[in-house]
Amino acid sequence: MRGPLKKLRLPRSLPRPRLPRSRRARRRTVQAVMLGCVLALAPATWMHAVADSRVRTAAEVPAQEVAVVFGAGLWNGRPTPYLAHRLDAAAELYRTGKVKVVLVTGDNSRAEYDEPDAMRTYLAERGVPDRRIVSDYAGFDTWDSCVRAKKIFGVDHAVLVTQGFHIRRAVALCNAAGVDAYGVGVVEPHDATWYYGGVREMFAAGKASLDAALRPDPHFLGAKEPGVHEALADATGR
Repeated sequence: MRGPLKKLRLPRSLPRPRLPRSRRARRRTVQAVMLGCVLALAPATWMHAVADSRVRTAAEVPAQEVAVVFGAGLWNGRPTPYLAHRLDAAAELYRTGKVKVVLVTGDNSRAEYDEPDAMRTYLAERGVPDRRIVSDYAGFDTWDSCVRAKKIFGVDHAVLVTQGFHIRRAVALCNAAGVDAYGVGVVEPHDATWYYGGVREMFAAGKASLDAALRPDPHFLGAKEPGVHEALADATGR
């Protein structure tokens, strides 16, 4: 036979956190919380201050020689919908004469994953001549892409193309890297991917502010490449 049932002991309520008792301690606690909020919001505030006046629609953006399109992933070797929308916007900028050359920058760290070539193929299928497309195979993040556009490909002025939630970070970082840039933010429906991108930007802003302040070298720098200058020479007949 089973022994007598033991009376269950319910856990006591958890103790309430103790608030500072003195007025000075409470004031310091409030000040610490406010300082934390300011520090958390500072990177995003910096990005908006630098980039807000530089974000335009495709119709309003000033003409520049080069458009820079940032990678956004592949599905089965083809651009994801968000990347396809970026490339569509870049192709439209080329067709309307806003840019002469498109620099596609993305990840090719593995042989089986080649963002720039997939981007190049997509643009060529939509009427951008292959000789006007330049590939950066080491654009592993936004800072790397901006630094390499300046130091490796010699881009001084550009139109940046990416989604709206990312465009301010891109403009601010390229500005810090020495590229005088305007941004075209591609409009997307507010789906799960859009919300994920927005949340991700909140955390990425902190890294962006450190990159702009410390200006580290990209993961891979390498030698200068003449691709952009050659494509511009072809476009202008020089």
